[in-house]
Amino acid sequence: MRVVVGITGGIAAYKAVSVVRAFVLAGHSVQVVATDAALRFVGKPTLEAISRNEVYTELYEGVAEVRHVAIGQAADLIVVAPATANFLAQLAGGFAADLLGNTILASRAPLVVAPAMHTEMWQNAATQANVATLRDRGITIVGPEVGQLTGADSGPGRMSEPEDIVAAALSVVASPGDLSGRSILVTAGGTREPLDPVRFIGNRSSGKQGVAIAIAAAARGADVTLIGANLEVDAPSTVAVQRVGTTAELAEAVRAASPRADIIIMAAAVADYRPATVADSKIKKETQGETLTLSLVRNPDILSDVSATKLDNQVVVGFAAETETDRAALLEIGRAKIARKGCDFLVVNSVGWTTGFATDGNTVTILSSAGDIVGEASGTKSLVADRILDVIL
Repeated sequence: MRVVVGITGGIAAYKAVSVVRAFVLAGHSVQVVATDAALRFVGKPTLEAISRNEVYTELYEGVAEVRHVAIGQAADLIVVAPATANFLAQLAGGFAADLLGNTILASRAPLVVAPAMHTEMWQNAATQANVATLRDRGITIVGPEVGQLTGADSGPGRMSEPEDIVAAALSVVASPGDLSGRSILVTAGGTREPLDPVRFIGNRSSGKQGVAIAIAAAARGADVTLIGANLEVDAPSTVAVQRVGTTAELAEAVRAASPRADIIIMAAAVADYRPATVADSKIKKETQGETLTLSLVRNPDILSDVSATKLDNQVVVGFAAETETDRAALLEIGRAKIARKGCDFLVVNSVGWTTGFATDGNTVTILSSAGDIVGEASGTKSLVADRILDVIL
């Protein structure tokens, strides 16, 4: 797909590099069109290196090829990130004072805009009127979010994260309804096993990958149920969400929901063990001394149970998060696991102190029940989510 990424002159322009990179990693051809003001915040060489194409800025260059309209005519998708208040005003007014404005007016491609500005500018009546106008024209507005702005300011106006912008943009042009009529159950997050009323044994999973899968499936027409264990990210409004805490609670929720699902994707990081006993009050070091010994018992193997009881028309997908860094060894671990668990697919990824858990990106290899590699993906968790769904389909 031919994607045009427009960049305007705001401090959030540095995030546009990640937007461009995500599209490139997903296999799309990216053409950057930057305003002069944008290049005051992020360098042209950086954008050209990431996009792998020359960056265009000037309206009166490439006249022989009619570049000021040719870029827009060739585009399958246009994304503007960040979009300043000034840009929104120009776009609402239909102005074409620069190459980006001409590109947009000359294109019939879907347009996705990610605003970014200070709170006062975003809440100004003129900006809100311009945004309403753009929405009425069918333009997709992503964000802005509430958060830290330039300096000490905080509030609405922060540009959405690159992976969210890319996911929203791709959903606009996704093949409509390739999961329509399918019911999908997704688990996400990390289970926690209590020691006492204030402490627990847990893991570092944030739930980002599972939530990304739920969002992607819903965007492709599926009826999605998300069972979230201690999610550290906002659950999407497009899916039904059930929140759980422990492995036992997750197992019970999956057991109740799985018979109604066509596809079951077990992305949650599940605790293998739980404390044999849970204290009724806080365990105090004054009464325990210098050491504390815990007795742990095994938790139910939810993936194995789901695989063993699945219906003939169901597809079960498991996850294997391993600390093994050698690829060959990692795949052998994955093949042994899928043979042991009995699921239809296994998504294998390497995790560590700085990779996998609680990050915005992921690198996965997807194995079939026979242990064959049937898919691979690397990039944002949103892009990985779509690749997983492609393989399942």
